[in-house]
Amino acid sequence: MKRRATHSAIQYRQTAASLTLCAALALAACSSSDGKDEASGESSSVTQSPTASASADPKETAKREAIAAYAAYWQEMEKLYADRTGKSGRLDEYAASAALKNAETDAKRAHDRGRIYTGSVVVTDQTVTEVNATGKIPNAIVSSCLDISNWQTVDAKTKRPVSLAADRLTKYRIESTVEKYPEGWRVTRDEPQGTTC
Repeated sequence: MKRRATHSAIQYRQTAASLTLCAALALAACSSSDGKDEASGESSSVTQSPTASASADPKETAKREAIAAYAAYWQEMEKLYADRTGKSGRLDEYAASAALKNAETDAKRAHDRGRIYTGSVVVTDQTVTEVNATGKIPNAIVSSCLDISNWQTVDAKTKRPVSLAADRLTKYRIESTVEKYPEGWRVTRDEPQGTTC
C-alpha cells in the first residue's frame, strides 16, 4: 500500500510539474502573439517536444534500472551467503541464468563445508559501458569495483574467521551482464577481470 501511495505521489508531482510548465509556455506564447489560434498552436508544439524527449530516454532509463538491480543483487548475495540454510534473501529476483546458478552452487558448497560469509560487499565505480535498450532482450554491461575485504569467511558454528590465501584479490574489477526480463532486470553473468581497482 505504501509503495502504491508513493508511486501515486510521484506521479501527481510529475503531472503537476508538467501542467505548470505547459501553463508557463502557453502564457509566453500568448504574450508574444496577437492571434489566439496561433498562440495555442505554438504552445502545443513547444510543450510536446521537450517534455517527451526529456522524460523518456530509453538508454538513460535502462542504465539507471540496470545499476539499481546490480546493487540489489549484491545485497541479496550477502544474505544468501550469510545463511547456512541458503533460504535467506531473494537472489532469484535480481539474478538469473549463469549468475544465479553459480552463486547458489558456490554458496551451497561453502555451507556444506560449515562456512558462512559475514560483513558486507562494497560496490563502487559502477558504470554502464554498453547498453541496448530496444532489443528483444534489453541489456547492459555494468563495470564496477568490487571490494570484498570486509566480507569474511567464518566457521558457521564458532563464527571464527577461516584462514584464506594471503595473496587473493579482495578488491577487483568485475564486469556483469544485466538483462531485462518481463519480471525486471536480472544479473545473468559476472566476469571478474583479475585486476585490482
